[in-house]
Amino acid sequence: MQDGYHSTVKRRLLAPLLSLILACQAPAAGLPDLGDVGAGELSPLAERRVGEQAMRDIRWHEQAYLEDVEVEDYLNDLGRRLAAHAPQTSQNFSFFAVSDRSLNAFALPGGFIGVHSGLIMTARTESELASVLGHEIAHVTQRHIAQLVANQGKTGMIMLASILVAILAASRNPQAAEAALATGSAAGIQSQLSYSRDFEREADRVGLQILQDSGFDVRGMADFFERLQRNSRLYENNAPVYMRTHPLTTERISDIGNRVEQMRYRQVAGGEAFRLVRAKLIVDAEGPGTEVDEMHLLDGEPAWVKAYARARGALKARRVSEAGSLADKLSAEGGALALVAGLKGEVLREARDWDAAVRHYRRASEQFPAHRALAYGLIESLIDAGRNPEAVTEARSRVPGNLDDARMWALLARAQAGRGSNSGRHRAQAEVYRIQGALRAAVEQLELARAAGDADYYDASAIDSRLRDLKRELQLEREARGAG
Repeated sequence: MQDGYHSTVKRRLLAPLLSLILACQAPAAGLPDLGDVGAGELSPLAERRVGEQAMRDIRWHEQAYLEDVEVEDYLNDLGRRLAAHAPQTSQNFSFFAVSDRSLNAFALPGGFIGVHSGLIMTARTESELASVLGHEIAHVTQRHIAQLVANQGKTGMIMLASILVAILAASRNPQAAEAALATGSAAGIQSQLSYSRDFEREADRVGLQILQDSGFDVRGMADFFERLQRNSRLYENNAPVYMRTHPLTTERISDIGNRVEQMRYRQVAGGEAFRLVRAKLIVDAEGPGTEVDEMHLLDGEPAWVKAYARARGALKARRVSEAGSLADKLSAEGGALALVAGLKGEVLREARDWDAAVRHYRRASEQFPAHRALAYGLIESLIDAGRNPEAVTEARSRVPGNLDDARMWALLARAQAGRGSNSGRHRAQAEVYRIQGALRAAVEQLELARAAGDADYYDASAIDSRLRDLKRELQLEREARGAG
């Protein structure tokens, strides 16, 4: 990664961080008081806002961000199951994947937790993966990141920006990540290193308790960390990224093992979704001509998981008929899983059988109403079938449940354009830009929606109201920047 990238990302992250300090000292009208960041810890609210800014940068600018809703939803289901048993915290958690075969996971400020695809592929059980998420959740609940910047004021914020740059860089080049860290405050980085052992031991202890209270096999943490250490010589630079960012010592592994021995053994059932998500990532990471039998990470998996992998491989190689037969067989054998239903829908879409895809996605969405990939598939199939008014109805029915779902708003914009509604298209596109943090572009879209002249009285009033709201947000944003 080049120095230009480092400086650009660092400027993007550092500006809002420094604005937070100034906002704490003299808040702009309408902005919440974030606490005295310069004198003490980063407040939970400020930490969340920093994390949101970093997350926007990752989601919209980082090429390694894995835009796979099935993987992301699985991680969030697993992560929230664990977070429900974490020590009391007011923090919400969000989980996402990074497309990178290296072994890594990291916690951003504010409860945003990233997981490299390589870590998921390497985990042998769901309990092993859960142990890593539990460890990262513990870093958040114990407010380790906030403690890193405590009592350092602007110096601490600059250090935090450097750490966030390093996290982004690590997905591409570990050496570049180390160089990014080196550009931060020397005193701050030295402080971070001196705290790391204590933080890691505390995250182990709290994470292990979270794992047990959530119903997972606590041996997963000991087994996974032992394997990381044992196999470290097989990886780049003699250690996985996770071991460099979370220093793994013999003392830590021994301590985890001793704690596990004192805990009750629990046999854990289930984990089917983990197996399918893992298989999907393994297939996606291989070349299109690679056969499942050559994918050694799938060795030992049951036949139905390998059948799912074969179907995904066939679909990737555009062998649609073969993929369809395998998907039908999985469904017939009782594969009542949302990911199996999603696979069947992808096959129908690849075959361009839009009406059959619509029927399938409707049934599957009723069976799995929380599975976003099925909802997206239904609306995309309706648009491709030329049934845009139905697509608008479907998208509108789902938007209120998640106002920050950029993909759903983008689909609504497509459907509105398809049915000839310019005002509807611009209004929906405005929300896409809002979610991306581009308020000025969002306001411009709403002005275009108002000028289109094809909205009825109700929709025109809604456009005017939303335009006033976003103009107010844009003004507050400008005032905050002006104060910075």
